[in-house]
Amino acid sequence: MRGLAVLIFLALPIAAAADEIAAAKQRWAESPHGPLLERILPPTFELAKLPEPRSRGAHLTVQYCVQCHNLPNPAMHHAAKWPTIVERMVLRMEGRGNLGQLMEEMMAGVKAPSAEEATVLVTYLQKHGQKPLDPKKIPEAYAPAGEPFRLACNQCHVLPDPKRYTAREWRAVVARMQENMQWMNRVEGTQPVPGEPQLRIEEINAFLAKYARKAR
Repeated sequence: MRGLAVLIFLALPIAAAADEIAAAKQRWAESPHGPLLERILPPTFELAKLPEPRSRGAHLTVQYCVQCHNLPNPAMHHAAKWPTIVERMVLRMEGRGNLGQLMEEMMAGVKAPSAEEATVLVTYLQKHGQKPLDPKKIPEAYAPAGEPFRLACNQCHVLPDPKRYTAREWRAVVARMQENMQWMNRVEGTQPVPGEPQLRIEEINAFLAKYARKAR
């Protein structure tokens, strides 16, 4: 019985987080600004992929971030960038963003974190943020062979360190990034524009596999 109680206890934060996300989506459905909010971030990053999902930082990420958009991936940005982003988001949650009266209307019913909670949130996002590639370690990333990797990744964040994942894990990450780009209509649009760079998935995967972390 004690083991079962522990399992139920551990599952509670995950269930609560799922409820938070469901409530946010319901609010978007009922808001005239819902379609705009939902389009801010792609829906490809799932709750199960959130690092340290039972930590307070993960809980605060769900509690506050999904009020306005889909769940963010901490690896969207590198550590140095997260503090200014969180600061800007807190201002918007307080209705003091860059859209004036419209921002106040969009943020109706949205709660902003306290200063202490914002600090915990930033610490969590920085801990699990994107790990930038050291150009000295993999100079090929900046040579012609690394161009497909560079063109795709540099659009949204700093170049990631290939050793962050194994080759197998990278294939799943690259597939998710492809969905993100389709969602945001960046590299890959519904109709290619002449001269626009297109994703070269196999070349990207091959480059990452060459320098990826070795599977244990």
